[in-house]
Amino acid sequence: QVQLVESGGGLVQAGGSLRLSCAASGRTFSFYPMGWFRQAPGKEREFVAAITRSGDSTYYTDSVKGRFTVSRDNAKNTVYLQMNSLKPEDTAVYSCAAGRSTRYTGQSQANFASWGQGTQVTVSS
Repeated sequence: QVQLVESGGGLVQAGGSLRLSCAASGRTFSFYPMGWFRQAPGKEREFVAAITRSGDSTYYTDSVKGRFTVSRDNAKNTVYLQMNSLKPEDTAVYSCAAGRSTRYTGQSQANFASWGQGTQVTVSS
């Protein structure tokens, strides 16, 4: 099992930027793809972005393409989510998750086995 701890959330004005970090410990971090998900109040948790174990491929939900960038540093056991041009609709609790297998198999939450506790991102208009 891998333990995940997110940080970097906060309050930002629309158009601003934040960088989220997710530090991993336990299971070998570099073996597994990583994902970012978010849950807004009263809504289901949704996929945001994912990155393969080597970092050579990334995936995004349509609403964040061109604004968010997912990256990882396997030497530091950390995955990042750089969020630019933030909008009020990006307000949510953001959580990172570790893949259930070594190969990225899609954005379904069922494909991710370990989850962090989440960090709040609030974008004011």
